[in-house]
Amino acid sequence: MKSEFKTAIVFAVIIVAAIGMITVVLSAIDESQSSIMAGNMQDGQIDKSKFKTAPDLVGIAHHINITPEELAAKMEGKVILYDIWTYSCINCIRTLPHITAWDDKYADEGLLIIGIHSPEFEFEKEITNVQTAVDKHGIAYPVVMDNDMETWKAFENRYWPRKYIADHEGYIRYDHIGEGAYKETEMIIQKLLQERAAALGVQAASAVPLVDIDEFEHTSFRTPELYFGYKFAFGRSQLGSSEGFSPGNVVSYMEPKDVEMHKFYPIGTWKNTPDNMKLESDDGVIKLRYSAKQVNIVTGNNADIEILLDGKPLPAEYAGSDVTNGMLTVNEPGLYNIIDRDSASSHLLELNIKGKGFEMFTFTFG
Repeated sequence: MKSEFKTAIVFAVIIVAAIGMITVVLSAIDESQSSIMAGNMQDGQIDKSKFKTAPDLVGIAHHINITPEELAAKMEGKVILYDIWTYSCINCIRTLPHITAWDDKYADEGLLIIGIHSPEFEFEKEITNVQTAVDKHGIAYPVVMDNDMETWKAFENRYWPRKYIADHEGYIRYDHIGEGAYKETEMIIQKLLQERAAALGVQAASAVPLVDIDEFEHTSFRTPELYFGYKFAFGRSQLGSSEGFSPGNVVSYMEPKDVEMHKFYPIGTWKNTPDNMKLESDDGVIKLRYSAKQVNIVTGNNADIEILLDGKPLPAEYAGSDVTNGMLTVNEPGLYNIIDRDSASSHLLELNIKGKGFEMFTFTFG
């Protein structure tokens, strides 16, 4: 047998063995995930010894849509979806149509949704701001304001948004980070409601089609979130201006010679704070070269903002839902959609701002 042929056989054996090992590993991962979702069966019962129980809601500053006493009573024996969110987070906002639809569909079957509002920025701690967001998005289920992040810590959480689902005995049976997996999540809801019905000896609802809502499709290559507060931006090279950050100080930012991709450039007099930049002059400018199909900003205080794209007035086909005739009026702190397209593209964005005291927190992209 020729040496070349022997070598080929050896390589073939190695490849087959490697594929077999990968298959075993992937199979083990799938089984582990399935075990976490469903639990192991013992004598017809689900073994929950490896599941954690949902922690208590602690450090709650305010309750919306319910009183503390009503919430405590309502939680007894329910399948509970805990949604950790904050109202200026675009990823959180995109999940709300599904969550509110599940509330409408399954609340009478034993599902209780609790929105745990854990703020990223200071203005998100104001109950009037959160109440406005709750009304805007049609949230009828209970929302608790976790202003000091104590419940966030009790869940050992690090992400917005995050969904935990606990069964009727309080065991966490499902955990999902971020957007997506809506069908998978709803199937878990249905499964746990069936378990609850069987345990309580009540009639389970018949199988129904899953909620059908279009998901937002992210672009694979897009500008990352850009933070204007020096505390949030620490360790990230996002501010393109040569003046840089100057914590706690007022800085005069000059017109840049060049605008690099994925970096922002304030122009004018701005105060550097931990979570934002505050405009100290009557007007100012922010320039950014980005790549995305959607651009959002998180802002505070009042301002009128003219939006330019590639040096020209914003075309109507690029205008986001909060823009009218190329202008954005900021009249409350929160999230504003300024660019919205069906496909991604790269552009030079310019915000011409009139309004001393305007606060810029972040750019987010889709």
